[in-house]
Amino acid sequence: MDNIISKISEIESAASSIMDDANKRKHVFAKEMDAKTAAFDAELDKKTSEELNKLRSGVEREMKTQLHKEQLQAEHIIIQLQNLYDKNHTRYVKELFEAMIKE
Repeated sequence: MDNIISKISEIESAASSIMDDANKRKHVFAKEMDAKTAAFDAELDKKTSEELNKLRSGVEREMKTQLHKEQLQAEHIIIQLQNLYDKNHTRYVKELFEAMIKE
C-alpha cells in the first residue's frame, strides 16, 4: 500500500512538474506573441503612415496645380474684361445714360 501511495505521489509530482513546465512555456509563448504582435502593429502603423503621407502629398500637389490653373484662368478673364471695358466703356456709358433717360 505504501508502494502504491509512493507511486501515486511520484506520478502527482511528475504531473505537477509537467504542468509547471507547460505553464512556463505558455508564458514564454505569450510573451513572444505579444512581442510579435507589437512589432507587426508598429510596422503596419509605419507603412500606413507612409502611404497616407504619399497620398496626402499627391493630393496637395494636385490641388496646387489645379489652383495655379484656376488663378491663370481668372487672370486671363480679368485681362479680357479689362480690355473689353477699355474698348467699350464710352459706349457702355452712353447706353446706360440713354436707358436712364428713357425711364
